[in-house]
Amino acid sequence: MTSIFQILLLLLDVIWFIMILHIIMSWLLNFDVLNRRQPFVDQIWIGLNRLLEPVYGPIRRIMPDTRPLDLAPLIALIAVYALRIVIRNNMYSF
Repeated sequence: MTSIFQILLLLLDVIWFIMILHIIMSWLLNFDVLNRRQPFVDQIWIGLNRLLEPVYGPIRRIMPDTRPLDLAPLIALIAVYALRIVIRNNMYSF
């Protein structure tokens, strides 16, 4: 049973890393450090958006509209971290 919890923690770590990468890349795009006209950057950006939109979409529908500031990644990061804490604290109970 511990193996299943460790695999879940690994998956949550991967999701955490992908979210952090998406957030940093969005900052770099907004401050014109990266350019979406470059094919490689555009492919990475589109791939990250396709991966994370199923996570961010429901959060955006629930939250009020804060147009210039997207808080969905922050809420998703907090949710992943909270889920990680819950799994880690209850891992040895089973």
